[in-house]
Amino acid sequence: MRPPSAHPLSWSQRLARLPLPGQVLVENRGVYCLNIGGIQIDEAVTRTFVAALEPAGLAAALAAAERLEAEREVALKQWRLGVERANYEAQRAERRYRAVDPDNRLVARGLERDWEERLRAVETAKIELERREKQRPRVIPQAERDRLLAIGPDLAAVWNAPTTTPRDRKELLRTLIEDVTIKVDRDKAAAHLALRWKGGALNEIDLTLPRSRPATVRTDEDTIALLRRLAAHYPDGVIAGVLNRQERATAYGHRFTAGRVGNLRRHWGIPCFEPTPCGPEGELLTIKKAAVVLGVAPSTIHRLLNDGIIAGEQPTPGAPWRIRLTKDLKDRFNGDAGKDFLPMREAMRALGVSRQTVLQRVKRGELAAVHVMRGKQKGLRIKVIGRQSDLFDPTS
Repeated sequence: MRPPSAHPLSWSQRLARLPLPGQVLVENRGVYCLNIGGIQIDEAVTRTFVAALEPAGLAAALAAAERLEAEREVALKQWRLGVERANYEAQRAERRYRAVDPDNRLVARGLERDWEERLRAVETAKIELERREKQRPRVIPQAERDRLLAIGPDLAAVWNAPTTTPRDRKELLRTLIEDVTIKVDRDKAAAHLALRWKGGALNEIDLTLPRSRPATVRTDEDTIALLRRLAAHYPDGVIAGVLNRQERATAYGHRFTAGRVGNLRRHWGIPCFEPTPCGPEGELLTIKKAAVVLGVAPSTIHRLLNDGIIAGEQPTPGAPWRIRLTKDLKDRFNGDAGKDFLPMREAMRALGVSRQTVLQRVKRGELAAVHVMRGKQKGLRIKVIGRQSDLFDPTS
């Protein structure tokens, strides 16, 4: 394979994509990839590369500095010529101005203005030349060149410096390495690298690879915490439905079932749901069971929950609602109501407010309400004791 240029993958990651001997290829790609620990291979290639680069690296850097100095000198020469041309143009503009007839004032003013512009151009060219000469790199004396050539071992520090980017390292590798061949012996946890350099030279490296173990697969902590809360209220089947409605999945990406919830619960030592004995005051019941006890349809319970007439509990979005069956709640579901209890429409007319306002008053406890289950006018009844305009303000 070819060394990368600006590819985001490391050398070892790209080498790990070579097909194994005898592997079936589909569209020039292996049906599976060879996975290798990247740190050891990266370090081995780096050591070999730096060792090969140290004798000639600094000499090449000095040669590059000399080329840079020569290029700077050529550029400065062009700026010096520019200053000379600007001086020549200014002198020629001065000669034209002095040669004009003073009586020809219009031409004289034009030539004077041109002379001034040429003088400003000369000043600008001189300032720019001075700035560039100050930025000119210092020429390295021969004594310093000799000292630089003696610090070859420091090249590894430059390679590992934070200022050296992965792109820089890959470009350096590409300038010298032609290709790399890798062979892995899984039984011995070893790898053999063959580095072929530009020009045909070959380096062989034997590496010992760490014996890796598969990463631990586990359910996310948020799902486990939710399971702990739900297990106190619902059986495994209901919990599986709640988790699926929230689009949660097992550690392997499967949908939850009662069996998978039970396995997960037992693995983390979470107690299973144990229903309380039937009949105690304040028992938590599902909407379906509460509707049976109160003698109404489940849709009625849902409607009263939405209107805020009765309270419910829901541990998490998607979980079944639960109704606490207290004595006060039972008293609000009876077969008859007194004369003070009016149907919703009559209560709205008597109070002079909207339906929403009446429901808000009931939720705040300002009005009493019962649900009548028998008679011609079943449904919600509101207790109204006369019209109190100061208490029931339509604008509130």
